[in-house]
Amino acid sequence: MSLTLNTDGGSRGNPGPAAIGVVIKKDDIPLAAFSRYLGDKLTNNRAEYEALIAGLEKIRELGFAHEPLEIRMDSELVIKQMRGEYKVKHADMKPLHAQARDLISHFPQVRFVHVRREENKEADALVNKALDEAEA
Repeated sequence: MSLTLNTDGGSRGNPGPAAIGVVIKKDDIPLAAFSRYLGDKLTNNRAEYEALIAGLEKIRELGFAHEPLEIRMDSELVIKQMRGEYKVKHADMKPLHAQARDLISHFPQVRFVHVRREENKEADALVNKALDEAEA
């Protein structure tokens, strides 16, 4: 697939200060990369979902929602929940999961790929940048 979305969400403390990082590429050419600080008391899983949602919304904003998409995340939990392999049990995560499912329903094809942290360096670096800037 030529359109890829790498996302990462992180929380220092879990719950603690949290941020997201998003990298969108088409044919390995960057279309967008951004990070955002989320707040002081969020969980890592919440940040992971927030990153996924922000990335999907950005792809729609850029006008690429009509293309097949590969989503790469280092959160095995979120990947397996989005694939339907795991149930979403936590009440706070259910609305975020539903929002992400709604967003992916607009794409003709979506593939979720679990990657190791080393394979998600760009998104991870954006998370840490946002957290470091918030602490400064």
